[in-house]
Amino acid sequence: MTTAPADPRTAIAAAVQDYQYDADTGRLIERLFAICDGAMADALIAAVEPYRQIPEVAGPVYEHIVQQQPTNARALVILANAYWLTGRGPQATGDLAERAIAADPANRGAWHLWALTESDPRDRTTRWQQIVERFPEDDLARANLADNAAALAGAEKDYDALDLAIYSYEHLLARADRADQRDALEQALSRRSRSCAAGRSRPPDAHCSVSRCLGDSVTCVVPSELPCGPMLP
Repeated sequence: MTTAPADPRTAIAAAVQDYQYDADTGRLIERLFAICDGAMADALIAAVEPYRQIPEVAGPVYEHIVQQQPTNARALVILANAYWLTGRGPQATGDLAERAIAADPANRGAWHLWALTESDPRDRTTRWQQIVERFPEDDLARANLADNAAALAGAEKDYDALDLAIYSYEHLLARADRADQRDALEQALSRRSRSCAAGRSRPPDAHCSVSRCLGDSVTCVVPSELPCGPMLP
């Protein structure tokens, strides 16, 4: 049995440094597994913190952490995010998100991943709507709701979804305090208004996705932790 290094922080830092040089993912994972073997979860959490946003580093380490702390919602969300970003698929990611929600229903990162992993556009829109109802101050969730509702309206000519998208964009515009956010929201509302006037709706253009714009600055609550949308406490 491999003996875990006395200082996981130093060992993980060395493994990441070598990985950034040689890009050998297999070797990185082998080294991380060896470092984690026998190490305590709290020590691993502290050691991997600087590299939490590198999914190929966070994933293997947090697999060991959640084995030791299966109800640690934050750890489950970080592992789920690593799975999502490394292509493990919606099933594995969604299972972890649901475990995190069960452990801590107030963890918005878990709810965001739960919504992201739904493949059906209508059901995904409904999930974002449930999140907004639960967390009405969550602007990133509301932006995702607006974008998904707009896309649903365009794909299925669903005017209720179009109304929901417009209402959500208007709500966000009233709260926006950055020029780029206001520009994205005004463009989205202009497109939706033209769709109404034409008696049809179109999905939002990728470049004017409001959730992407907001995600640049509202990725997480406190502190900023996950790329592309989900939040952590």
